[in-house]
Parts: sequence; structure tokens; C-alpha cells
Amino acid sequence: MPKQFDLLVFDWDGTLMDSAATIVAAIQAASRDIGADEPSEAAARHIIGLGLNEAIAALFPDMAAADYSRLADRYRVHFMAQDAEIPLFAGAEEAIRELHAAGFMLAVATGKGRHGLDRVLDHTGLRPYFHATRCADESFSKPHPQMLLELMERLDASPDKTLMIGDTSHDLQMAVNAGVPSLGAAYGAHPREGLVGFAPLACADTFGELHQWLRENA
Repeated sequence: MPKQFDLLVFDWDGTLMDSAATIVAAIQAASRDIGADEPSEAAARHIIGLGLNEAIAALFPDMAAADYSRLADRYRVHFMAQDAEIPLFAGAEEAIRELHAAGFMLAVATGKGRHGLDRVLDHTGLRPYFHATRCADESFSKPHPQMLLELMERLDASPDKTLMIGDTSHDLQMAVNAGVPSLGAAYGAHPREGLVGFAPLACADTFGELHQWLRENA
């Protein structure tokens, strides 16, 4: 069958890498470090995918701006102490290699900063398989469509030939805002009920299901 899509854009945390629990723990530890109220797991999971400053603003709406950098610094300390040990979801590495070999253009649109994404691309060995990447510290944060719009322009892909793949409502809202179809990863940070309202083409409950959907439909 001919390919339905030319460009597959993946979110990173919670979609390709099983990092949601580590992010939650790092946020909670950072809040304790600076004496802020510790957010619940559900609240911390909800901001995964946003840029770090946007995540802090959403979690701590009454926090003084001067404290943002203190919290962000402590978050980075806690997260980076563990990030080399965070695994990709089972089958993710093989899927990226397979999709690349099948001729798809592959990209990443992530709430990570550039330094963090570069580090994890090198650590996992997946850098050669992605044709372009965009991070929250070099564009507007999700759900603003800038990352997707820039990736499509860079790779000369039309919205109808682009698929956004992500595990959060921020990912799928970004796809809606960019006029791009989406695929939900309901095994990540946000529950299925938080994804289906954005009308993804499908919601996968495991990475294996997501990979199989791409094989059969992308």
C-alpha cells in the first residue's frame, strides 16, 4: 500500500521513552527542595510535555518568578541524576529503525530543552534516524503549533501528510492547532480519556500497538 504519511513526528517523553514516572519524581523532589507545596502525581503528570517554565507556571501559579529558576535548577539535578538509566519503551528502537528504513521522514517535537534532547539522542543512538528535531526552549511550548509548523517547513511536508504521535493532550492539541492528524499513545503520561477528545486517528495502549498501527496504516 502507498504511504499515507510522509512525515512522522514523535514526542519523546512518555511516547518513545518510559520517563513519565522519573519526571514526576524529579518535580516532586525539586518542590520539596525549595519548600514549595509538593504537587500530586496526577498534577505533575499533566504538565509533562510542556516547556519547563510553562510547566512550573501551571503547577505553581502563585510562585514568584524569581523562584522559577531555583525550582528548574533543582528539577534538572534530580532528573539528570537518573536520565541515563531511563529506558526506551520496549520495541521503540527497532520501530524507529524500521520506519526510517521504510522511507518515512522522522522528527521529534518535545518539551525537553535542546541540551536534554541532544544528550538522550546520543545516549540511545537514535540521532541518525531523525531528520529534524524541535525543542521547547527554541520555540513556543506545546500546544502552540510552532514546532510542527517549523518541522513541516524544514522537511517540505504538508499537514495532511504529517502525523503527530504523542502521549499528552498538549501533543494532540498542538496537532489540532497545526491542522495535522494525530496518533495517541495512551500508555504514557496522560490517560486515554484525556486524549480521545482531540480526535486522534487511534489511541494505542502499548508501544507495540502503536508500532503495529503505524505498520498497517501509516
